[in-house]
Amino acid sequence: MTNTILVLIMMFLTTLLFANSKTISRADFPTGFTFGTASSAYQFEGAVDEGNKGDSIWDTFIRQPGRIVDFSNADTAVDQYHRFKGDIDLMKDLGMDAYRFSISWPRIFPNGTGVPNQEGINYYNCLIDSLLEKGIQPFVTLYHWDLPQMLEDKYEGMAEQTNCR
Repeated sequence: MTNTILVLIMMFLTTLLFANSKTISRADFPTGFTFGTASSAYQFEGAVDEGNKGDSIWDTFIRQPGRIVDFSNADTAVDQYHRFKGDIDLMKDLGMDAYRFSISWPRIFPNGTGVPNQEGINYYNCLIDSLLEKGIQPFVTLYHWDLPQMLEDKYEGMAEQTNCR
């Protein structure tokens, strides 16, 4: 409850701060404020059947009839897997300082564990290098709800503490 009240107060104060402002600029924020954008691997990457990526729990869920009313999926998503350099150019043009993204566990470990998938590692290395070349700070989320399906099947998901070690 206290967090909710604090958030509401912050929203109210922010509204008051900018209510009479015609435009918002960096000058309206404290020095050192980081402007950025964010994504999650499943929702942005696409390339579900490329680069030796394994199935995630979302890949399995989405294929079950009746789960998604319009039958949409993230097989292509916004195709960041192939278009990340153009996406980074857009971030730079927008003046972004940072990009928070998640690493797809099944892209790095298609079977959940074992030998890392070099194609997945190469993709993320190239993404990170491209961000740094444009002066954009990468912020990585290691797990964003895309557990490899093989671990879900073997351990019943994150309920089994073996997945958390």
